[in-house]
Amino acid sequence: MTERLMLLDTASLYFRAFYGVPDSLKAADGTPVNAVRGLLDIISRLVTDYEPTQLVACWDDDWRPAWRVELIPSYKAHRVVEVVEAAADIEETPDPLVVQIPLIREVLGILGIPIVGAPEHEADDVIGSLATQATVPVDVVTGDRDLFQLVDDARDVRVIYTARGMSKLEVLTDASVVAKYSVLPQQYADFAALRGDASDGLPGVKGIGEKTAASLLRDFVDLDGIRAAAADASVPLSATMRSRIADAADYLDVAPTVVEVVRDLQLGEFDATIRPLDDARRADFDRFAEQWNLGGAAPRVLAALGNG
Repeated sequence: MTERLMLLDTASLYFRAFYGVPDSLKAADGTPVNAVRGLLDIISRLVTDYEPTQLVACWDDDWRPAWRVELIPSYKAHRVVEVVEAAADIEETPDPLVVQIPLIREVLGILGIPIVGAPEHEADDVIGSLATQATVPVDVVTGDRDLFQLVDDARDVRVIYTARGMSKLEVLTDASVVAKYSVLPQQYADFAALRGDASDGLPGVKGIGEKTAASLLRDFVDLDGIRAAAADASVPLSATMRSRIADAADYLDVAPTVVEVVRDLQLGEFDATIRPLDDARRADFDRFAEQWNLGGAAPRVLAALGNG
């Protein structure tokens, strides 16, 4: 089997599982387990269909890093729960999901799927670093468009995009990113900075939407090229567009740092190889599955991970 690394944007997937699986699924003590079950079924489907040999659950050790917020204060601000004297920003998460996150971490550990995060960084940055540093083909599984910037046919890095649901997964390559947005994956971060993204609290440049952003990048290659063209009177560009870019100078100075994923994190050593559970782990998993009422999700994930 060809070596292939699969990187899970774990929070993206467990939120999808939580909202996609009925919350009537509970353990004997009444704890909801729909997100746990749903995530395991997502993993089963992904591993069965795409046959990775390595699997990593990438984690948000810091879902809203202070260094990004310092540059753009509105970054993810709409997702923050207002908590008096909170030590850090707390992401708005339904209580029935909050109680399942420790269970998700526990079951991933039992299954031998490493959970990898980094202080002061998001899962996106972990994914960006692992994908960039990998020496084997990579599949990134996410519902986040920001990670389209990692797609790279030359290095065999694909994004398996979940936004339309698990029954309509999209595998994004260079050609499909171009077909969707008329920009190359390598231009996607600049494209997102120009266009903005309400889901991340990124304002973008006033008056520049997707089509205009793509057109500017087609003509001037990247954000630096666009800004240089706007400042050069000899370049054919409308006065309105020059004004829009000039007015957004402060934002454009910092937006690339916020939008671009970090690619050079040193994440230490871990074993991501997918392999069957040994007897001790299998017993631990069976106990966990019974205690937390995993139902059919348990045998499905075992089978997908090579447990006969």
